[in-house]
Amino acid sequence: MTRRSFSATCAAAAAPVLAQGPRRPNFVVIMTDDQGSHDLGCYGAKDLKTPNIDGLAASGVRFTNWYSNAPVCAPSRAALMTGRYPIRAGVPGNGQALQPKQRTTASLLKPLGYATALAGKWHLGDTSVTLPNAHGFDYFYGFLPGCVDFYSHRFYWGESGGRGQVNFHSLFRNRDEVWEDGEYLTERITEEACGFIRRNWDRPLFLTVTYNAPHYPMHAPGKYMDRFPGMEPERRVYAAMLAAVDDGVGAIRTALEQHGLTRDTLIIFIADNGATTEPRAGLNQAPATAGSNGVYRGFKFSLFDGGMHVPGIMSWPGRLPEGRVSNEVMMTMDILPTVCAAAGAAIPAGHDLDGRDILPVAMGRSRSPHDAIYWTNGKQFAVRRGNWKLVQNGNPYGRTAEDKKPLEGEDALFLSDLSKDPGETTNLRRANPAVVDDLLSRIEKWKADLAAGA
Repeated sequence: MTRRSFSATCAAAAAPVLAQGPRRPNFVVIMTDDQGSHDLGCYGAKDLKTPNIDGLAASGVRFTNWYSNAPVCAPSRAALMTGRYPIRAGVPGNGQALQPKQRTTASLLKPLGYATALAGKWHLGDTSVTLPNAHGFDYFYGFLPGCVDFYSHRFYWGESGGRGQVNFHSLFRNRDEVWEDGEYLTERITEEACGFIRRNWDRPLFLTVTYNAPHYPMHAPGKYMDRFPGMEPERRVYAAMLAAVDDGVGAIRTALEQHGLTRDTLIIFIADNGATTEPRAGLNQAPATAGSNGVYRGFKFSLFDGGMHVPGIMSWPGRLPEGRVSNEVMMTMDILPTVCAAAGAAIPAGHDLDGRDILPVAMGRSRSPHDAIYWTNGKQFAVRRGNWKLVQNGNPYGRTAEDKKPLEGEDALFLSDLSKDPGETTNLRRANPAVVDDLLSRIEKWKADLAAGA
């Protein structure tokens, strides 16, 4: 996409006819960016203030084994949009676009009369056929690359897949570039999300809110910084950025309540991957230290749990139990089939999904629908089955030079029992060769199945 508006010849689809009968449920999916698994009050953080997200968890179900589908932004988002493993969705890593043949939750709900919107980060394409409006979203407000400055809304890093531009502006309303210099983007995303609710409250809603906080650059207004006096400087900015997101979650819930939609709305809160150690998220070009992945080994980019073991919360008053904690294994790709099942949206014949409807799990009526779950990032592969997790060619992407190297020798195959060792500190491969062989075979079969069904 150029910095000019797209031609009006990109015609919008005809407005769908509202379904007859009782109103269909609403859905709000909220995703944060590079958020540590430990960095919410309801997940154990003592120094942060996240009362609205904590309240969301108290009103519903908090998952302790929720995983993103990738330890980096774009493939994780592709899984959210499509209900598929990133490879099957055609986005195995950052830099690929979500192609038109992929079906998204928004595109599946629109024929049922849903008003659909995305507010925030896209990172899945910048051409006329790969933008949010081309993937089923009636309304889009946000930016297209992996990150932008929170005030100028410019991308500074020169890593945009062939643009050849080191510095460019990226803020759009639908297909038109908009200029809002000086306005704090987290607050604008919240305002746009609430505005969508106010404009469409009388229709069934599907709203995706993809905050770019607390992804770098580390920017926060003073009013949020002032909530954390005396905190170490790097952590203080991170805490302030999350406080702005937390205020946004509160505002979205209030907008729903004001229009009588609380009991008709399923809200899902997740993160795209774990906290990062990238120097540009830190101070003085040193590895970032602000985000915490708790006991989990590794950070963003890693297939150890710190890379993709993330917060996961589901709230639906009157439908889901309050204050429930689930230890069942879930993945971000489960959101599409869950939403579609609750809405009564059919999955097209022959369109394979990897995710599963997890509403029965959230209700406490069934166990995880996944016998095993898988990841890949570059040369890394991983599988979790039950409490066993095998990481092949793992790299922790930690804060020291040694901790940023791929593991070699014995540890190139790293087997952990997560029930006893959630930090993946002890390699059990030699004591359990049959388990290693089984999990390696499963990884190979998974790769072959995805290749055959892509």
